[in-house]
Amino acid sequence: MLNHYETVFIVTPVLSESQVKETVKKFRDFMTENGSEVVHEDDWGLRKLAYPIQKKTTGFYHLIEFKSEGELIKKLEIQYRRDERIIRFLTFRMDKHAVEYAEKRRSNK
Repeated sequence: MLNHYETVFIVTPVLSESQVKETVKKFRDFMTENGSEVVHEDDWGLRKLAYPIQKKTTGFYHLIEFKSEGELIKKLEIQYRRDERIIRFLTFRMDKHAVEYAEKRRSNK
């Protein structure tokens, strides 16, 4: 059975818009090539960080909601760590309440 996950990652602000898109595409492709189904994607754009990371005060936030096998998460996080364009990431498994909430939130947009 596939689990429902949500991953948010922050891309370094020094990149151009096309480089940011390319970075996002890399991770989306990585997920789909490894058997994930992308349910929803949200580009939150350039935002101020809560605290400086690597001397940066802003970053491009991107959220991807997907269904996948649990083994993919380790591989995905290794990819994040290897990519110097990613300054932070967080992935978590959504329970049924989180999935319902996310669906409601989307339908209200």
